[in-house]
Amino acid sequence: MPPWLLVTPSSRGIGLALSRRLLRTTQLPLVATARSDLDRTREAILSPSKLEGEDDLFREGGQGVVDEGRLTVLRVDVTDESTIEAAASTCARLFPPNPKSPSPSPSTSTPTPSKATPPQPPPQPSHLHLALLTPGILHPEKSPSQLDPTTLARTFAINTIGPLLLYKHFCRFLPRKPPTTPTTNPSPLLPPTFSSPSLNPTTSIIASLSARVGSISDNHLGGWYGYRCSKAALNQAVKTFDHHLKLRSGDRAMSVGLHPGTVRTGLSSEFWGGVERGRLFSPGFAAGALVGVLGGLEVRGRGRCWDWRGGEVVP
Repeated sequence: MPPWLLVTPSSRGIGLALSRRLLRTTQLPLVATARSDLDRTREAILSPSKLEGEDDLFREGGQGVVDEGRLTVLRVDVTDESTIEAAASTCARLFPPNPKSPSPSPSTSTPTPSKATPPQPPPQPSHLHLALLTPGILHPEKSPSQLDPTTLARTFAINTIGPLLLYKHFCRFLPRKPPTTPTTNPSPLLPPTFSSPSLNPTTSIIASLSARVGSISDNHLGGWYGYRCSKAALNQAVKTFDHHLKLRSGDRAMSVGLHPGTVRTGLSSEFWGGVERGRLFSPGFAAGALVGVLGGLEVRGRGRCWDWRGGEVVP
């Protein structure tokens, strides 16, 4: 079974742009998710119409048409754990992490050595090679008087608890440490057949979409209480989950955070006018930049948050 990719959610904005890019720059199966209208999400991902920031995907006749069979769209609402669990169960059927070797067929006689069937290599386990977790919501409180418990709870439910639940249910698909013996070498994590500049060749990555405003040391303006706090908590979750992966997977899997910059999506639309010229990005541009960062990220960069240029966002 080949490795596979996950983008959740994928229905719009950066998630949609990431799904479109990975489907066109790799040969791996892609699982995309949406809360509702799965058919519309599928159509948007497969659409041959070029989006802003996708010029590199459509050069010289480009990637307008892709293999639809590599795309699976599942329902996930990160505030409803049952949908996450159901999606993970579907992925386990599509991409078994621990395939069983076929049982020998019953026979009434034992074949002679000359006619014996040569032993078949055991089936290779599939693994989740890249997961991009993109849920996000912003309520820009400017003063403590605007803080509302219900709004804060929803902000944390989507921005922080959602990724944590995705870690919970999709961690099992990441590769484990290889067996270490003096006479064997672990098989390559990403077979050469599937190599791509969009994919890290040595390490599986779960990347959570964070934000620079989640940095405590970089907080020079205040405001945005719920969003800042939820993203700071997400950065802690990224680091804590990465410690788990060190023990479970060694260097074969890592967790990181990503800061895409200010992207022209509904989440940030209220603030476009105040963005410095040249720093308001299309989702297509942001997706290309983030995928490029992940493709070249070394394992020593694990557990940290990286921006669209490949610079670290300090806690």
